[in-house]
Parts: sequence; C-alpha cells; structure tokens
Amino acid sequence: MFGNQVSDKDLQRKVDRTMERTGVNSQAKVKARVVNGTVELSGALQYENQRRPILKVIRSIQGVQRVNDLMACPPKPKRTDA
Repeated sequence: MFGNQVSDKDLQRKVDRTMERTGVNSQAKVKARVVNGTVELSGALQYENQRRPILKVIRSIQGVQRVNDLMACPPKPKRTDA
C-alpha cells in the first residue's frame, strides 16, 4: 500500500461496520462492495430521501476514494383523482 491507502479488505470492513452502526440497512436494502478504494452501493431504498445521508456517511470514511451510487428507489405511485 502506498502512503495512507487502506486495503480493500479493511475498507470493506469499515464500510460494513459504518452501515451497521448508522442503521443504513434498517429500512433500505443496500449492499456495499469495495474495489480499489471505490465503494459501489447497490440495492433498494425505501424512500428517495435516504440516498443523501447514506452517500454522506460512506464518503466520510477514511480511505474511500470514490462512491458509485447504483441504489434504486421505487417510483412514487401516481395519484388517481377520480
């Protein structure tokens, strides 16, 4: 490892621990995968407003180089005013 880089294995542990500690998966079904310092977030959000706090907490982890957001959120149901 060069300088202060964190191994992917250690970074994966940090990301998993942070997601568990902050309750990311309490309502969202998000998975994280670390490759070369990049965290790929995938899975389903229950609400769109969950996205920003998840990204913020993952980006704040020391060693994270980049975050790829592949999280999906179901579309809002269309209102039918009949």
